[in-house]
Amino acid sequence: MKIKAFPSLVPAPGKAETVASVPYDVVNTEEARALAADNPHSFLRVVRAEIDFPPGTDAYGDEIYNKSKSNLEALQANGILTREPEPCVYLYRQIMDGHSQTGITLACHVDDYENNIIRKHEKTRPVKENDRTRLTDTLSANTGPVFLTYKDEEAIDAFVEAWSEKNEPTVDFTDDVGVQHTVWRVAESEAGPILGGFEKIPLSYVADGHHRSASAARVGKERRDANPDHDGTENYNWFLAVLFPASQLKILSYNRVVKDLNGLSSDGFLQRLTENFHLDSDGCKVPENPESLCVYVDGKWHSIRWDIEETADTIERLDVSVLQDRLLTPILGIGDPRTDERVDFVGGIRGTDELEKRVDSGEWGAAFSMYPTTVKQLIDIADAGEIMPPKSTWFEPKLRSGLFVYTLD
Repeated sequence: MKIKAFPSLVPAPGKAETVASVPYDVVNTEEARALAADNPHSFLRVVRAEIDFPPGTDAYGDEIYNKSKSNLEALQANGILTREPEPCVYLYRQIMDGHSQTGITLACHVDDYENNIIRKHEKTRPVKENDRTRLTDTLSANTGPVFLTYKDEEAIDAFVEAWSEKNEPTVDFTDDVGVQHTVWRVAESEAGPILGGFEKIPLSYVADGHHRSASAARVGKERRDANPDHDGTENYNWFLAVLFPASQLKILSYNRVVKDLNGLSSDGFLQRLTENFHLDSDGCKVPENPESLCVYVDGKWHSIRWDIEETADTIERLDVSVLQDRLLTPILGIGDPRTDERVDFVGGIRGTDELEKRVDSGEWGAAFSMYPTTVKQLIDIADAGEIMPPKSTWFEPKLRSGLFVYTLD
């Protein structure tokens, strides 16, 4: 892999907790506005600048991107974000509910993205990709890191463990949902084992951040094409990423809710399930094993399980594929889950209470609690050049935006 240290924009001492925000794509405008309401330095004002405008303002209007730029410039002018004096890499540890994962913040090369050294498993949506491309180009900066994973490398693991034990962190805070974020700064001159270690790693994988990586690659290509003096050393050839060893990652389920039962009664729907599945009305809310899921309808939980056909390929074996192919489409008449408005997706971090709440409200007809996709499945599918069904993985904890900013100029 091509990687490098870089002189990041970082929060000034004591400002990280104030600046750092959730990623732009895990909250809607109203939620972002509420989170940043009393905080003029929240990075949400950079990545979701529509919150500085009246409700109903077009989130993709020219004024939004211009406001993002002026808000980023203001954070620097007011000393809230400061430039590192030298290139660095950063160890970034997150602890949530006893689970710990430590990634390494670096700049990755757009060539690796385009040449499939950095492998993908999802398609991007044009509206979202265009939005992030325009924001990246307007700011001339990567505001949120791409979440990458790689197969564990012992030399890198040993360095990370030793450095974090011997050195004081530059950032250490616990956010409002109980996740601890800790950062150690490593100057390029001391980061040899990391930089050399990644040069030996043949592949990495986008775990979370397909739109961010695609937009970074697009901006890099557009700037290359527009620069007659391009020589490959320019900052726009790189983008911001945090790389985690695969063994440390935790994937949560990505659950589903559907608007209605396609004209069926609750009993009729459950009867239809017995045609393709083994049904058990046991009240279980969370599946204990793959090749099973739990269904909530009419105030009650049921479990279903199935047998995998021997001829099924890796994609067809995924629980989310079975749900779509054997239940949502043939029984509930739900087509492309990327566009069908009768289905919605609920991250596993919200738990089954959120599923029950939606169905009990009467606005949704049924909910499906899923078993999480595994990291091995993600890697196998990416290595095969395949694309996962939409909303197959939900990674937690999420990387905070604003702790590191990579600039393209």
